[in-house]
Amino acid sequence: MSETLARALGAGAMLLGYIALCAAVFVRQRRRRSEARRAAQALAGDGTTRPALVLFASQTGQAESIAWDTARWLHGAGTPTRVLALDDVDASTLEGATRAFVIASTYGEGDAPDGAAVFAEKVMSLPLKLPALRYAVLALGDRGYDNFCGFGRALDKWLARTGARPMVARIDVHNGDPASLAQWRAHWHTDAADGAAGAGEAAASDKTIRQTGLFAPWRLASRALLNAGSAGAPVYQLALEPPHGLHADWCSGDLVQIQLAGDAGRLRDYSVASIATDGRVELLVRQEQHPDGSLGAASGLLTSTLSIGDTVAMRLRPHTRFWLEGNADRPLIFIGNGTGLAGLRSHLRARAAATERSSQDAGASDIHAAADNWLIFGERNAAYDFLCRAEIEAWQATGHLPRLDMVFSRDQPERLYVQHRLLQHADVLTEWMRRGAAIYVCGSLKGMASGVDSALRQILGDAELNALAREGRYRRDVY
Repeated sequence: MSETLARALGAGAMLLGYIALCAAVFVRQRRRRSEARRAAQALAGDGTTRPALVLFASQTGQAESIAWDTARWLHGAGTPTRVLALDDVDASTLEGATRAFVIASTYGEGDAPDGAAVFAEKVMSLPLKLPALRYAVLALGDRGYDNFCGFGRALDKWLARTGARPMVARIDVHNGDPASLAQWRAHWHTDAADGAAGAGEAAASDKTIRQTGLFAPWRLASRALLNAGSAGAPVYQLALEPPHGLHADWCSGDLVQIQLAGDAGRLRDYSVASIATDGRVELLVRQEQHPDGSLGAASGLLTSTLSIGDTVAMRLRPHTRFWLEGNADRPLIFIGNGTGLAGLRSHLRARAAATERSSQDAGASDIHAAADNWLIFGERNAAYDFLCRAEIEAWQATGHLPRLDMVFSRDQPERLYVQHRLLQHADVLTEWMRRGAAIYVCGSLKGMASGVDSALRQILGDAELNALAREGRYRRDVY
């Protein structure tokens, strides 16, 4: 067989493998969408009673998770419900409703999160009159921002201006504060709701751990320091394995939630850095240290307190707004900083998996996999903070990552960040977008995510970036 033919056959095998991966992702996500539709239909009742609206404005999925919990509580108490993202709500939906339960997170200094930007722009600007509507608002936020719970507060004021009447006073929640969440739960939860939810969870759990709301004891299998000598806080790569005999399933882009011992309300979210076929959840965790020298509750537990072999209560949580979905066969631009590499790594691993397997099956180890992936990643110093360097450089060598821009802010006199690199390569970005690319951003909300958003708006324009967000081609996992 000629070398040319061998290369052609190998490339064809890799293409088929990639198509198979896309198909598998599509089937898995379609199955989960189908499961969600069935759950929604069950909560909506038999149609004889108008369902209450349970609406969410979510950035990382926390508001969405609480919305589904709220819907189950209400359903268990005999109230049919309809769960919707705010961007799926129009004026007629509100005008036809009598009750609405709104769970709203805030992006940055008071802005609507990605899942509510269209609603904020198009519906909240209308002079609606909703005198028949009674509502309740749970606002999620962080007191580190001046405009704490800004979007939830704005929603509350807007609903009041429409003539809608509050069922209870707005509840503001700082970083998942358990007392505030318990207050919300106490308003709508009953023992019957516990029974209804518990039965559904038991039926769903079987031999697979999915996003059922169930915590399980995951075992710490390994932990490695990634940035020894860094001027920044230590970053660790952790691997956690599910309980023996159970299979864990998730999509690239999903999250895990850690439950801290002794307080069921203290939860922390982390982006998953691995894919389901790896068989274990990998995380990138930066160790938080307080001024008094003590460690952050969750980061300290994961990076220091837990010993290898110890377990931690953890559950998988879907982050549907950060899934590949219809973008699986597009060119993808991944932008992030610090431990935000986790969510981007999971997508890159998912896209690499099929081509790697096909290359092995074809016995063509010298064939480079063609892929349209561009990673723009920022940290402090190249010498210490090039996280997952060996893997990233291997992707470059195999052609899986044809374009890589590493931006190390402290390696030159002037501070350079990922948003500056975007502006420097505006023409390249524009060309990728012409080819149908999608953009995924993962990392810190302060500084990076807002800077990247501003740079993208400068390059592409507000109208185009907003359109990309509506199409699902601009997705973010920021915190």
